[in-house]
Amino acid sequence: MTLDLRQAGVDEAGRGPLAGPVVAAAVILDPDRPIDGLADSKVLSPARRETLADLIRERALAIGIGVAEPELIDRINILQATMTAMRWAIEALEPAAESAIVDGNRVPALTIPARHLIGGDGLEPAISAASIIAKTHRDALMVELDRQHPAYGFARHKGYGTPAHLAALEQHGPCPAHRQSFRPVVQATLF
Repeated sequence: MTLDLRQAGVDEAGRGPLAGPVVAAAVILDPDRPIDGLADSKVLSPARRETLADLIRERALAIGIGVAEPELIDRINILQATMTAMRWAIEALEPAAESAIVDGNRVPALTIPARHLIGGDGLEPAISAASIIAKTHRDALMVELDRQHPAYGFARHKGYGTPAHLAALEQHGPCPAHRQSFRPVVQATLF
């Protein structure tokens, strides 16, 4: 088996929230500059994620990011928006990837060979790196959305349907950062 040095790991962050974008990242790791401690972003503390994200940005051969905004999510659905963001992330890589390995059970339509790996964010270092980049990038976007729409607490819950977020939705109704097609947002609009 030959080692493909330009294989991108691909993952996303933010499929489940009621607000904000879904963010995908593609990362090509440099085998000559390994990064210890890569893991699924969900099992890492925020501080550890940020430390690893800095190392990934410093040592990776390439990083690409794709962002699907709420308007696109509402128009084509969350699955298709996720696949689109993943494709954009891969297309943003410089140098380009020769192949991709994608976390999950689906692969976006690509012009390069690709395969999926269920649980890949905990198994494949390049997918772990993509998971970390996607999560930290999305978190930063949610902090910025919190500045624009402070009534909702986006910096704290990152757009997920926490009790505090649902209470804010009920009190203030949705803002432009909300996914208008998601049931709790639709229900808040009906009041």
